Amino acid sequence: MSKERPKVIPTVYLILVKDNKILLSRRFNTGFADGKYSFPAGHLDNDEETFKQAIIREAKEEIGVEIVDLELVHVMHRKQLEPTNERRINLFFIASKWRGEPKIMEPNKCDDLSWFEIDKLPNNVIPYIKQAIDCLKNKITYSEYGW
Repeated sequence: MSKERPKVIPTVYLILVKDNKILLSRRFNTGFADGKYSFPAGHLDNDEETFKQAIIREAKEEIGVEIVDLELVHVMHRKQLEPTNERRINLFFIASKWRGEPKIMEPNKCDDLSWFEIDKLPNNVIPYIKQAIDCLKNKITYSEYGW
């Protein structure tokens, strides 16, 4: 009898840092964590797209920037109970170089895009994103959330 393997959804996140400030986008009209800040993020379009290709595409679609240099800085294994009871692998990439000025490209999903001092974040950051930022500051490359 074979045991079914767990299904885990990969999600990619983009971290942009400039002058000790971090770029956050406020979710709007998505049905998940609306009104809270996160990073520009997304999923693979298909099973032929790599994680790096996905976040480069999402950066262009969501904030209109072209990523030049990208590095994986954190991996989070996350249990998302509400509303979907999903298991996710969150991959956080930092771009040290990009072209263009970030701007809201999807106003139907994002109603604010702002730079925040990394030590003075707004209160309405999604909790697992706050954890990822804390891990980034402390150079922790792996964490778990929701278990």
